[in-house]
Amino acid sequence: MLKVLVADDESLARETIKLLLKDQKDIGEVFEAEDGNQVLDVFKTTKPDIVFLDIQMPGKTGIELAEELPNDTVIIFATAYDQFAITAFELNAIGYLLKPFDDDKFYAALNRARKELAGNRSSDFKKVGQLIQHMVDEQDKPYKSRLVVKDPGRIRLVDVEQINYIAGAGNYAEVHLFETKPVLHRETLTSLENQLDPKVFVRIHRSTIVRRSSVSELRSNENGDYTVVLKSGENLTLSRRNKSKLDELLGDS
Repeated sequence: MLKVLVADDESLARETIKLLLKDQKDIGEVFEAEDGNQVLDVFKTTKPDIVFLDIQMPGKTGIELAEELPNDTVIIFATAYDQFAITAFELNAIGYLLKPFDDDKFYAALNRARKELAGNRSSDFKKVGQLIQHMVDEQDKPYKSRLVVKDPGRIRLVDVEQINYIAGAGNYAEVHLFETKPVLHRETLTSLENQLDPKVFVRIHRSTIVRRSSVSELRSNENGDYTVVLKSGENLTLSRRNKSKLDELLGDS
Protein backbone atom coordinates (compact mmCIF):
# COMPACT_ATOMS: atom_id res chain seq x y z
CA MET A 1 0.00 0.00 0.00
CA LEU A 2 1.21 3.46 -0.88
CA LYS A 3 1.61 6.14 1.77
CA VAL A 4 0.79 9.74 0.81
CA LEU A 5 1.66 13.10 2.34
CA VAL A 6 -0.61 16.05 1.52
CA ALA A 7 0.98 19.44 2.25
CA ASP A 8 -1.19 22.53 1.82
CA ASP A 9 -1.97 25.46 4.07
CA GLU A 10 -5.65 25.37 3.05
CA SER A 11 -7.65 22.74 4.93
CA LEU A 12 -10.23 22.51 2.13
CA ALA A 13 -7.49 21.68 -0.38
CA ARG A 14 -6.15 18.91 1.89
CA GLU A 15 -9.63 17.49 2.42
CA THR A 16 -10.31 17.49 -1.34
CA ILE A 17 -7.19 15.46 -2.08
CA LYS A 18 -7.91 13.06 0.79
CA LEU A 19 -11.44 12.54 -0.56
CA LEU A 20 -10.13 11.81 -4.07
CA LEU A 21 -7.66 9.29 -2.63
CA LYS A 22 -10.22 7.55 -0.45
CA ASP A 23 -11.41 4.95 -2.96
CA GLN A 24 -7.99 4.17 -4.47
CA LYS A 25 -7.25 0.55 -3.59
CA ASP A 26 -3.46 0.97 -3.59
CA ILE A 27 -3.50 4.02 -1.26
CA GLY A 28 -3.00 3.30 2.42
CA GLU A 29 -2.25 5.95 5.03
CA VAL A 30 -2.61 9.63 4.15
CA PHE A 31 -0.70 12.18 6.25
CA GLU A 32 -1.05 15.96 6.35
CA ALA A 33 1.08 19.07 6.81
CA GLU A 34 -0.39 22.54 6.85
CA ASP A 35 2.74 24.62 6.33
CA GLY A 36 6.21 24.31 4.88
CA ASN A 37 7.91 23.93 8.23
CA GLN A 38 5.95 20.78 9.07
CA VAL A 39 6.65 18.93 5.84
CA LEU A 40 10.19 17.76 6.56
CA ASP A 41 9.30 16.50 10.03
CA VAL A 42 6.23 14.61 8.79
CA PHE A 43 8.22 13.21 5.88
CA LYS A 44 10.98 11.89 8.13
CA THR A 45 8.57 10.14 10.48
CA THR A 46 6.15 8.70 7.88
CA LYS A 47 8.37 8.04 4.79
CA PRO A 48 5.56 8.61 2.25
CA ASP A 49 5.73 7.22 -1.29
CA ILE A 50 3.98 10.21 -2.89
CA VAL A 51 3.94 13.85 -1.74
CA PHE A 52 1.40 16.46 -2.83
CA LEU A 53 3.11 19.83 -2.34
CA ASP A 54 1.46 23.22 -2.54
CA ILE A 55 3.80 25.80 -4.10
CA GLN A 56 2.75 28.76 -1.95
CA MET A 57 2.90 27.88 1.75
CA PRO A 58 3.99 29.68 4.92
CA GLY A 59 7.47 28.78 6.11
CA LYS A 60 8.93 27.18 2.99
CA THR A 61 7.69 26.99 -0.59
CA GLY A 62 7.06 23.71 -2.34
CA ILE A 63 10.15 24.21 -4.50
CA GLU A 64 12.37 24.85 -1.47
CA LEU A 65 11.03 21.73 0.21
CA ALA A 66 11.54 19.63 -2.91
CA GLU A 67 15.21 20.58 -2.93
CA GLU A 68 15.57 19.25 0.62
CA LEU A 69 13.68 16.00 0.08
CA PRO A 70 15.53 12.98 -1.37
CA ASN A 71 16.00 13.21 -5.16
CA ASP A 72 13.94 10.08 -5.77
CA THR A 73 10.89 11.50 -3.96
CA VAL A 74 7.77 11.34 -6.14
CA ILE A 75 6.19 14.78 -5.91
CA ILE A 76 3.03 16.28 -7.40
CA PHE A 77 3.07 20.06 -7.12
CA ALA A 78 -0.13 22.06 -6.71
CA THR A 79 -0.29 25.70 -7.74
CA ALA A 80 -3.00 28.30 -8.22
CA TYR A 81 -1.42 30.78 -10.58
CA ASP A 82 2.33 30.37 -11.01
CA GLN A 83 2.74 30.09 -14.80
CA PHE A 84 6.51 30.11 -14.39
CA ALA A 85 6.34 26.99 -12.25
CA ILE A 86 3.99 25.26 -14.69
CA THR A 87 6.38 25.91 -17.59
CA ALA A 88 9.33 24.60 -15.59
CA PHE A 89 7.44 21.46 -14.56
CA GLU A 90 6.34 20.75 -18.14
CA LEU A 91 9.87 21.16 -19.45
CA ASN A 92 11.17 18.71 -16.87
CA ALA A 93 8.23 16.26 -17.14
CA ILE A 94 7.35 16.77 -13.48
CA GLY A 95 3.81 16.26 -12.22
CA TYR A 96 1.70 19.25 -11.21
CA LEU A 97 -1.91 20.21 -10.57
CA LEU A 98 -3.22 23.64 -11.52
CA LYS A 99 -5.82 24.78 -9.00
CA PRO A 100 -8.76 24.42 -9.24
CA PHE A 101 -8.36 20.96 -10.74
CA ASP A 102 -11.01 18.42 -11.67
CA ASP A 103 -11.10 14.69 -10.89
CA ASP A 104 -9.69 13.63 -14.26
CA LYS A 105 -6.62 15.85 -13.94
CA PHE A 106 -6.04 14.70 -10.38
CA TYR A 107 -6.13 11.02 -11.29
CA ALA A 108 -3.94 11.64 -14.35
CA ALA A 109 -1.31 13.21 -12.08
CA LEU A 110 -1.67 10.35 -9.59
CA ASN A 111 -1.17 7.77 -12.37
CA ARG A 112 2.00 9.57 -13.49
CA ALA A 113 3.24 9.36 -9.90
CA ARG A 114 2.56 5.61 -9.85
CA LYS A 115 4.59 5.19 -13.04
CA GLU A 116 7.44 7.21 -11.55
CA LEU A 117 7.48 4.92 -8.52
CA ALA A 118 7.67 1.92 -10.79
CA GLY A 119 10.46 3.43 -12.86
CA ASN A 120 12.53 4.84 -10.01
CA ARG A 121 12.91 8.18 -11.83
CA SER A 122 14.68 10.98 -9.96
CA SER A 123 14.42 14.73 -10.54
CA ASP A 124 16.79 17.61 -9.95
CA PHE A 125 14.47 20.06 -8.22
CA LYS A 126 17.30 22.53 -7.71
CA LYS A 127 17.46 23.03 -11.47
CA VAL A 128 13.68 23.42 -11.61
CA GLY A 129 13.85 26.10 -8.92
CA GLN A 130 16.64 27.90 -10.77
CA LEU A 131 14.62 27.87 -13.98
CA ILE A 132 11.56 29.28 -12.21
CA GLN A 133 13.67 32.03 -10.63
CA HIS A 134 15.18 32.83 -14.03
CA MET A 135 11.70 33.15 -15.56
CA VAL A 136 10.55 35.41 -12.72
CA ASP A 137 13.64 37.61 -13.09
CA GLU A 138 13.17 37.86 -16.86
CA GLN A 139 9.49 38.77 -16.43
CA ASP A 140 10.49 41.83 -14.39
CA LYS A 141 12.80 43.17 -17.11
CA PRO A 142 11.52 45.39 -19.95
CA TYR A 143 13.41 43.29 -22.50
CA LYS A 144 14.74 39.73 -22.45
CA SER A 145 18.40 38.93 -21.86
CA ARG A 146 17.78 35.21 -22.48
CA LEU A 147 15.26 33.10 -24.36
CA VAL A 148 13.95 29.84 -22.88
CA VAL A 149 13.94 27.41 -25.80
CA LYS A 150 12.19 24.04 -25.51
CA ASP A 151 13.87 21.10 -27.22
CA PRO A 152 12.67 17.48 -27.04
CA GLY A 153 13.77 16.19 -23.64
CA ARG A 154 15.62 19.35 -22.59
CA ILE A 155 15.59 23.13 -22.38
CA ARG A 156 18.10 25.72 -23.56
CA LEU A 157 18.74 29.21 -22.25
CA VAL A 158 19.88 31.26 -25.25
CA ASP A 159 21.68 34.53 -24.52
CA VAL A 160 20.20 37.38 -26.55
CA GLU A 161 23.75 38.71 -27.03
CA GLN A 162 24.43 35.64 -29.21
CA ILE A 163 21.56 36.36 -31.63
CA ASN A 164 22.57 37.51 -35.12
CA TYR A 165 19.10 37.55 -36.68
CA ILE A 166 15.76 35.75 -36.42
CA ALA A 167 13.68 34.33 -39.27
CA GLY A 168 10.00 33.63 -38.70
CA ALA A 169 7.97 30.70 -39.98
CA GLY A 170 4.38 30.68 -38.73
CA ASN A 171 4.32 29.95 -35.01
CA TYR A 172 8.05 29.19 -35.01
CA ALA A 173 11.16 31.34 -35.16
CA GLU A 174 14.55 30.22 -36.40
CA VAL A 175 17.06 31.97 -34.13
CA HIS A 176 20.41 32.37 -35.91
CA LEU A 177 23.33 32.61 -33.50
CA PHE A 178 26.90 33.84 -33.96
CA GLU A 179 28.76 30.80 -32.64
CA THR A 180 26.42 27.80 -32.93
CA LYS A 181 23.80 26.33 -35.22
CA PRO A 182 20.35 27.99 -35.54
CA VAL A 183 17.82 27.16 -32.85
CA LEU A 184 14.15 26.51 -33.60
CA HIS A 185 11.98 28.36 -31.06
CA ARG A 186 8.21 27.90 -30.73
CA GLU A 187 7.20 31.57 -30.62
CA THR A 188 5.93 34.04 -33.18
CA LEU A 189 8.14 36.79 -34.58
CA THR A 190 5.74 39.44 -33.30
CA SER A 191 6.01 38.08 -29.77
CA LEU A 192 9.81 38.05 -29.97
CA GLU A 193 9.89 41.56 -31.40
CA ASN A 194 8.11 42.81 -28.27
CA GLN A 195 10.62 41.01 -26.03
CA LEU A 196 13.78 42.40 -27.67
CA ASP A 197 15.32 45.83 -27.15
CA PRO A 198 14.42 48.00 -30.20
CA LYS A 199 17.73 49.84 -29.81
CA VAL A 200 19.48 46.56 -30.57
CA PHE A 201 17.10 44.73 -32.94
CA VAL A 202 15.03 45.96 -35.90
CA ARG A 203 12.25 44.15 -37.74
CA ILE A 204 13.05 44.62 -41.44
CA HIS A 205 10.49 42.23 -42.91
CA ARG A 206 7.36 40.41 -41.79
CA SER A 207 9.57 37.32 -41.38
CA THR A 208 12.88 38.84 -40.24
CA ILE A 209 14.36 40.59 -37.20
CA VAL A 210 18.02 41.60 -37.38
CA ARG A 211 20.62 42.87 -34.93
CA ARG A 212 21.49 46.40 -36.03
CA SER A 213 25.20 45.99 -35.35
CA SER A 214 25.28 42.89 -37.59
CA VAL A 215 24.51 44.90 -40.74
CA SER A 216 27.47 45.76 -42.97
CA GLU A 217 25.79 46.98 -46.17
CA LEU A 218 22.45 47.97 -47.73
CA ARG A 219 21.77 47.58 -51.44
CA SER A 220 18.72 49.07 -53.11
CA ASN A 221 16.82 46.84 -55.54
CA GLU A 222 14.75 47.74 -58.60
CA ASN A 223 11.51 46.61 -56.96
CA GLY A 224 11.96 49.04 -54.05
CA ASP A 225 13.25 46.50 -51.55
CA TYR A 226 16.73 46.56 -50.02
CA THR A 227 19.18 43.72 -49.66
CA VAL A 228 20.59 43.76 -46.15
CA VAL A 229 24.09 42.26 -46.09
CA LEU A 230 25.27 40.99 -42.73
CA LYS A 231 28.85 40.85 -41.48
CA SER A 232 28.42 37.07 -41.24
CA GLY A 233 27.75 36.90 -45.00
CA GLU A 234 23.98 36.31 -45.08
CA ASN A 235 21.72 38.42 -47.33
CA LEU A 236 18.34 39.44 -45.93
CA THR A 237 15.54 41.59 -47.33
CA LEU A 238 14.24 44.91 -46.04
CA SER A 239 10.77 45.13 -47.58
CA ARG A 240 9.26 48.27 -49.10
CA ARG A 241 6.67 48.46 -46.32
CA ASN A 242 9.52 48.69 -43.81
CA LYS A 243 11.42 51.54 -45.49
CA SER A 244 10.71 53.65 -42.42
CA LYS A 245 13.12 51.33 -40.54
CA LEU A 246 16.10 52.50 -42.61
CA ASP A 247 16.96 55.34 -40.22
CA GLU A 248 16.74 52.94 -37.26
CA LEU A 249 18.91 50.40 -39.03
CA LEU A 250 21.61 52.94 -39.92
CA GLY A 251 21.42 55.10 -36.80
CA ASP A 252 23.70 54.95 -33.77
CA SER A 253 20.95 54.67 -31.15
